[in-house]
Amino acid sequence: MGEEVKLALKVDDKDNVATVFANDVTDGTEVEIRDKRGQMTPIRVIGDVPYGHKIAVCPIKKGDVITKYGEEIGQAMADIQKGEYVHVHNLAALRGRGDLEGGKQ
Repeated sequence: MGEEVKLALKVDDKDNVATVFANDVTDGTEVEIRDKRGQMTPIRVIGDVPYGHKIAVCPIKKGDVITKYGEEIGQAMADIQKGEYVHVHNLAALRGRGDLEGGKQ
């Protein structure tokens, strides 16, 4: 029996993150990014990533918008490497923020 393939889904062409749909994704694990056309791209994960969380599918610069499912979900608080875990430690949410003038609600 072969090793289980670890999957992450990139739903929209604009997405710069993919959602991990596998357990036991730890630093150095290779996951297979699949897009809506069924294209598969391997990527090595940086950091331990819980099921249902995000990884960067390309380098993201500090201040860049982070897009998931075709929607802008936040802004990078630091440079993020391809394959790196993306969560509250390096992502500032843009939605529902009353402290941002003209912020998305």
